[in-house]
Amino acid sequence: MRVPAIRRKLLMPAVAASLFFAGLFAGPLPAQQQDPATVVQHIDAAVKARIDNVSGYSSTEHYAVFRNNDEVHPVAEMTVKAVYSRDTGKSYTPIAQSGSEIIRGTVLNSILDNERHMSQPGNREGAWITSANYDMKLQPEHTQLPDGRDCLVVALTPRRTAPYLFTGTLWVDAKDYSIVQFQGTATKSPTVLAGPAQVARQYATVSGFPMATHARAVSSSFLFGPTIIKIDYLDYQVELKPAP
Repeated sequence: MRVPAIRRKLLMPAVAASLFFAGLFAGPLPAQQQDPATVVQHIDAAVKARIDNVSGYSSTEHYAVFRNNDEVHPVAEMTVKAVYSRDTGKSYTPIAQSGSEIIRGTVLNSILDNERHMSQPGNREGAWITSANYDMKLQPEHTQLPDGRDCLVVALTPRRTAPYLFTGTLWVDAKDYSIVQFQGTATKSPTVLAGPAQVARQYATVSGFPMATHARAVSSSFLFGPTIIKIDYLDYQVELKPAP
């Protein structure tokens, strides 16, 4: 049956609107239907948005060191107040510490020194998870993490060898492409006495941008043998760039 011309004109806006809202609520495309190059561009844009808009933050960081595959009884612990400024990097103030003084001095203090160094302008750019530092390949699977977030899975291959670059896997939010989870093995050990660390890190959205909430690193050193380090990041206070 033919629809009169006047009625067709009246129906067209309604049809267009229904298609628009259907697109909004249909959710992200499956990984197989997304253009890999576009996904990489979106990931770079999400990282850049965080860099451009987070002027600084403070948090409480708790470090625990475990040995001999015992992840219940830490041999050393340290809690610090961390303050980050985009202009100067990170600084740490100890709040509490316990356990082996040797491990605190050689392991935990070394981690904090490396974090200070890598957070400084001119250094941190080399550790960003972007296409400048990694070859990124979108994987066919579409994963839903335990927290219910729908994620795209991206394989990471570093473009060079460095202790702060990892061969591994990245999970990004399928809607806004922000980092949700990461795991990988460092391409190089920071010292000749230890093997490359295997690292896993989880993120949560704080003030609109992803912030690390938990990390776990496994390594083996000549001095201490197999070692597990767990880090919890708490009590974020984020300072955003003022809106223009």
